[in-house]
Amino acid sequence: MPSKPAPRTPTLNHEPAAVRYARENAGLKQVDAAKSLRIWPQLLADIEAGRRNATPAVLNKMANVYNCPRVILERKRWAA
Repeated sequence: MPSKPAPRTPTLNHEPAAVRYARENAGLKQVDAAKSLRIWPQLLADIEAGRRNATPAVLNKMANVYNCPRVILERKRWAA
């Protein structure tokens, strides 16, 4: 019987801690930020916890609402 493949962890487009820091630095609670971003509060909580991926469109909205460059929110990719 073949073994099951290991579940893949999704590669995130964002850095969860940076997203949380940017929101807090903007003085917003999760509920208020989600309302401004026009996303569900649970989605924002999942993005900040690294359970869900932030789409490029959501990252653009975050950069605008949090008044920070998008590159601050993005996951850093190191060349091999």
